[in-house]
Amino acid sequence: MAVIRPFNALRPREDVAGRVAALPYDVYNREEALAEVLKEPLSFLRIDRAETQLPEDVSPYDDQVYQKAREILRQMIQDGIFIKEGKNCYYVYELTMNGRSQTGLVGCAAIDDYLNNVIKKHEKTREDKEVDRITHVDACNAQTGPIFLAYRSQETINNVINRVKKEKPLYDFTAPDGIKHVVWKVDGAQDIETIAAGFKNIESIYIADGHHRAASAVKVGLKRRAANPGYTGEEEFNFFLSVLFPHDQLMILDYNRVVKDLNGYTKEEFLNEVAQSFAIEEIGAEPYKPAQKATFGMYLEGVWYKLTAKEEIRSTDPVEGLDVSLLQNNLLTTVLNIKDIRTDKRIDFVGGIRGLKELEKRANSDMKLAFSMYPTSINELFDVSDAGKLMPPKSTWFEPKLRSGLFIHELT
Repeated sequence: MAVIRPFNALRPREDVAGRVAALPYDVYNREEALAEVLKEPLSFLRIDRAETQLPEDVSPYDDQVYQKAREILRQMIQDGIFIKEGKNCYYVYELTMNGRSQTGLVGCAAIDDYLNNVIKKHEKTREDKEVDRITHVDACNAQTGPIFLAYRSQETINNVINRVKKEKPLYDFTAPDGIKHVVWKVDGAQDIETIAAGFKNIESIYIADGHHRAASAVKVGLKRRAANPGYTGEEEFNFFLSVLFPHDQLMILDYNRVVKDLNGYTKEEFLNEVAQSFAIEEIGAEPYKPAQKATFGMYLEGVWYKLTAKEEIRSTDPVEGLDVSLLQNNLLTTVLNIKDIRTDKRIDFVGGIRGLKELEKRANSDMKLAFSMYPTSINELFDVSDAGKLMPPKSTWFEPKLRSGLFIHELT
């Protein structure tokens, strides 16, 4: 039984929403973030990446960065850029990329559901990344970036969302990257009650993206519970900002691999090694995009190949059976000696949004070899999470990205 409740949002004025909304803080390095805020002075990156407002020699993790974030947020509220909703609401949030739309619900999830595993995880988090966002949330007294959650589609919730989408939107803009964002407010008492009741009938919710933000939000909540031993559980710090999507709305893109060398093999020797676990079919110059599970594209020296995993290496285990695991365990590790893809500098990753030509470009320049992947499915993600296991690194690439700054959840 999941608790997803409405909240009294801090949000941008309708006429500036498109200027404020920004991609997540971790999409950019410092130089890129600075370029964005110079281009758009209202960009929420000024708050999410407040080091852009300080001299270059100031560390992104310096205390004054977090205080600057708080200062800018308070100033934008004072200037009327951000307004307080005035009552508890849900929001319907639709994103459209390349003609394909997905629609989610904005609300607040319970940290107790995270702790009790009603909200399930599939990824390890790094303490240094958590500390950064914990400090940011604490300093701003607000959660500024939503967690991307998924759930198995539920008809009663869908019916409310579909009806609300026929009304006049609160926000409607197309971002510079071409992604269209439309938001509707859900403030009717009956609709709010129906949505909340619908989630109470859902046993499991899954973190699709934003594991570090979720872990940080929970740790801030626990910290505030410790500081307020008389807490009731209804305080805002017991909840975290989320956008929840039904599973049938979501699309996961391929997360492709590029490799620096052939681990000392000649091309012929390498292909012979690969053939131990995969059937190899030469495709030619035309880029090959896998059309089904257990198949892979491989680009080497100007030629594309189709690799098909042999039956003996396939698995029904929710992790070992993933395509990313088949490639890792039977080629990257065994043939190329790439054992830890988190740390090995011989491998890099290219999101499917970049296309297969980007794989060719990399393999023809700073790399040697490229693999195109069949995307991990949302049901595979659910299966791994339900089994209490972890996805291998770089298993999923979600597009389009949720914008930060459209909804802010204040903790008091």
